[in-house]
Parts: sequence; C-alpha cells; structure tokens
Amino acid sequence: MVPVLPGAEPYRHEGGEVGVLLCHGFTGSPQSLRPWAEYLAERGLTVSLPLLPGHGTRWEDMQLTGWQDWYAEVDRELRALLERCAQVFVFGLSMGGALTLRLAERYGDRISGIVIVNPANKVHGLAAYALPVLRHVVPSVPGIVSDIKKEGVEEVGYPRIPLHAAHSMRRFYQVVDGDLPQVTQPVLLLHSPQDHVVPPVDSARILSRVSSTDVTEILLEQSYHVATLDHDADRIFEESHAFVLRLAPAAGKEATDSGEIQVPGQSRQGDQVGQQEGTATGG
Repeated sequence: MVPVLPGAEPYRHEGGEVGVLLCHGFTGSPQSLRPWAEYLAERGLTVSLPLLPGHGTRWEDMQLTGWQDWYAEVDRELRALLERCAQVFVFGLSMGGALTLRLAERYGDRISGIVIVNPANKVHGLAAYALPVLRHVVPSVPGIVSDIKKEGVEEVGYPRIPLHAAHSMRRFYQVVDGDLPQVTQPVLLLHSPQDHVVPPVDSARILSRVSSTDVTEILLEQSYHVATLDHDADRIFEESHAFVLRLAPAAGKEATDSGEIQVPGQSRQGDQVGQQEGTATGG
C-alpha cells in the first residue's frame, strides 16, 4: 500500500453538536484545509476532513478513480456527521466546492448551510474538448501546484494531472451544474479575483443558478486559488465561523463567559488523524 504524503492525512475532531464536513480539491489533499479544520475544532465544532480516494499518495493512483469515488467518500462522512450532530455544515475548496454543492443538491435542508471557496464549475478552454481523446494518448499533463500568493507557503498535491480523472471531473461538473437550482441552503461564497486555476466566472455562474435566498459573496483580494493557505486565510476562517454561529447559535455555547474557548468532548489529544479508510491541483 502506497503511504500517504506527509501532511495529507485525513483529520477528524469530536466536538459539540454542530458539525462541519470539509472537502478538499482535485489532486490536492486535506493539507490545504487543515488550518481551517483546526480553527473550527478549537471553537468546539465536530470536524471531518477526509482524504479523497486516489489523492494524497501519487498521481498514478488517481487514474483508477473518478468522481463517483470522490463523492462517495464525502457522502459517507456527511452521513456519519448527520447521525452524530444536531446540525451540519459543508465547506469546500475548488472541486471540493463542487462536491459541497452536490451534497447540498442531494440532502436539502438536512445541511444547514454551505461555504465554498473558489468553487470550480467547469473545465475551460481547449482542454475541455481535448480530454475525451487526449486521455487515451497521454496519461497526464503538468499540474498547477501551490497557486498561492503568500511567500514560502506550499500545497501538498500532485505535480501532474491524470487525464482519466480530469475527464471524470469534467463530467462531474456538468452533473453538478445541471442541478444547481436544487441548492436552497444559505450560501457563503468566497473567491479570489486573481485565480490561476479556477476563473471567477465559475463563482458568478454558481451564484446565478442556485435557488438560495440567503447568499453572501466575499472577494479575497490578497489571495490566489488556494486561499485557505494564503493571505486571506484568517478572513475565510472567521467569516465561515460567524456564518455557522448565525445559523446554529448552539455552536457558540462552548465559549466560556471569559471568552476562552473550551472544546467539549475529547481533548486535543483526541483529534483523530488516521489513514484513509476505505488543480490544477487544489482544483
């Protein structure tokens, strides 16, 4: 069995009655969302950040997976949170944003709200038309790793894009886009005007097609694609937590009167960092 790349391990934390599922991007790993997950855990939330099948090891492993595998993983994690928690939110970056939207389309009001960062909606340009044929000729092309404005920060992801998987991702975006009107939950969408992986037009189309009436859009002026590791990371963390508190007031009851944060349930040592059960990087 191929070992998981250092930092790419899944992350779980047992907290209170409000849960958050986080979905990472195409060819990326939980590392891109780990600081966000830990921020939420420190504020008493139950957190699940799974590693998608075919990710976090070597790019060749992705050739054997497709969107149904990636979706099945987050679907399984969501079901576990729904059994464990009174309210559940789903957050996602890039393709993880598309996974978030698909869960929202399928689960309706069982999901209390969604937060999506630089969500992907389409494979653009000539690549979209070449993929069906090119994937049978060339196994992979160079990836776009660490599209991050902040100096000295790197994303743990694949240096190459496996084209069979990319073709499956393209079909997945078509499925998600077709059902966007079924998204009715409160939405917080944060996106970077300067993004070298997913163009801002994807966010605009998503906002134009969802049926949600409670919608907030925030521009991340100081970040590129992997904004959760970039200059605007703190703003993403704070805005998403405020979003949860507004829609699930019980999430704030873990804070003491003195303002100190207490994590209910397990201590920090109880955080579970396990091996996987069973973009463009960051795309």
